[in-house]
Amino acid sequence: MLLSAFLVALREIRRNLMRSFLTILGIVIGVAAVITMVTLGNGATKVVADQISSLGSNLVVMRPGQRIGPGRDSAGSPPFQRADIEAIRSQISGLQEVAPVVGRGMTLVAGNNNWSTTVNGTTNAYLAAGNWRLGAGREFSEDEERAGKAVCIIGNTIRRELFGGQNPLGEQIRLKGFTCQVIGLLASKGQGGMGMDQDDVILLPLVTVQRRITGNQDIPTVLISLRDGVESATAMAQIRLLMQERRKLSENESDNFNLMDTRQIAETLSGTIRTMTGLLGAVAAVSLLVGGIGIMNIMLVSVTERTREIGIRLAIGALEHEVLLQFLIEAVVLSALGGLVGIAIAFGACLLLSSLMGMPFLFDPGINLMSFAFSAAIGVVFGFFPARRAAQLDPIQALRHE
Repeated sequence: MLLSAFLVALREIRRNLMRSFLTILGIVIGVAAVITMVTLGNGATKVVADQISSLGSNLVVMRPGQRIGPGRDSAGSPPFQRADIEAIRSQISGLQEVAPVVGRGMTLVAGNNNWSTTVNGTTNAYLAAGNWRLGAGREFSEDEERAGKAVCIIGNTIRRELFGGQNPLGEQIRLKGFTCQVIGLLASKGQGGMGMDQDDVILLPLVTVQRRITGNQDIPTVLISLRDGVESATAMAQIRLLMQERRKLSENESDNFNLMDTRQIAETLSGTIRTMTGLLGAVAAVSLLVGGIGIMNIMLVSVTERTREIGIRLAIGALEHEVLLQFLIEAVVLSALGGLVGIAIAFGACLLLSSLMGMPFLFDPGINLMSFAFSAAIGVVFGFFPARRAAQLDPIQALRHE
């Protein structure tokens, strides 16, 4: 019975191909739009998570001031000192690395080439905290860090702009009246969050930058990397209590420093993208309802056109539920075909758009199956009324229909 009804449904669809195609167009567009939006949203979420994680593993950033980012009020807030770094490292458990960072914008010169960037004074802990690997060369030695030797480790962008395709190891870079020797080349990380070029980086020993560039012992930024399994909220609470004590802040005073957890930022941004993806998917799903109305309309037209056929079936013994099932299956087949075509179009669109937008293509079987099931359900819901109308026709009146 079901197979026979299915074959009859296919025959009726083939009889009016153009009308059938226009009928399911709303379903096709709706399914394709929903799947495309969700798939691209998943890719964007993955990109954001990867970019944030590339900044460091379980990383907490500490800076002076009550706010972070553009407009942060660090003015008037005392910077950190080496003693603060040592206190955090020795008194807070669960930390992997604590890296002080002193940055200053400068122009680098090598031969006839120059490049403006931020020079960072730090220690070898910066490499582990920021998930950096050396592509060539070596880290700072203990003597170089302690004595403030004029040596540096550079990123791939600095190498390209100053040395072209040449090996930079052992070469000299001039900056603010002194020259430093390149001892290491960082492995490339590419573009980071907010379009930042992570390879545009040069590292010098902290003491070198403090003595030869800034002229003071101030540390404006501290990178704190947590061990795997350590709760960032717990560690941040311990760090906050320690710094309140060291900076002699009373209970009624606001903190003159701030802590930022990169993992929380990644979760917040990912959650925002997922929310926007859900809203766009919901808007796109409206076209599925429009497609359902189109199916109901064309099924009503089909019932009118085939009234005499329905009357003959009822007259020779067909039961009402059999006629209802016949037209219901036709509606479901139409909407399911629309769902399949929509999935195929969405697959191609996602491949193309992911490539053009530089995002990974993350195939989600769940949203594809859900979209197909929803398209079939649209056929059931909007096809039931025309099918019920066909089943309730009076055979005698139907046979008299011209």
